[in-house]
Amino acid sequence: MPKLNPYLNFDGKAEEAFNFYKSVFGGEFLGPVTRMSELPGAENLPENEKNRIVHIALPIGNDILMASDILPSAGHKLIEGNNNYISIFPDSREEADRLFNALSEGGVVEMPMADQFWGAYYGSFTDKFGVRWMINYSTNPQ
Repeated sequence: MPKLNPYLNFDGKAEEAFNFYKSVFGGEFLGPVTRMSELPGAENLPENEKNRIVHIALPIGNDILMASDILPSAGHKLIEGNNNYISIFPDSREEADRLFNALSEGGVVEMPMADQFWGAYYGSFTDKFGVRWMINYSTNPQ
């Protein structure tokens, strides 16, 4: 079975977002944090885009959260939407609360952590970087 890892795009905030996620989950970035200024042809980029992130990766458990920044000068446009969530399955209610409280700080809570009819302790929110998260703790995982 192939492994799936979430990949996020930001408009110049990938490094800030990943430093925040690192403060919540711990660990170290996987490999070097690569900047646009390190790419061939970087001399043609506007100065305000040279420090943007080409690639950043943070291991979280057995998974890897990855991201990059868009390049407006190349016609890229970031559109934040509600079509993606990162769903986390913590090992305890306490860890569920810790992750929910830390990641949702400065964001918008969609559904506070609460026991749900499907047997899970669940909550969802959009963090301060526009990334949508689900926290789902279940004592009877499927």
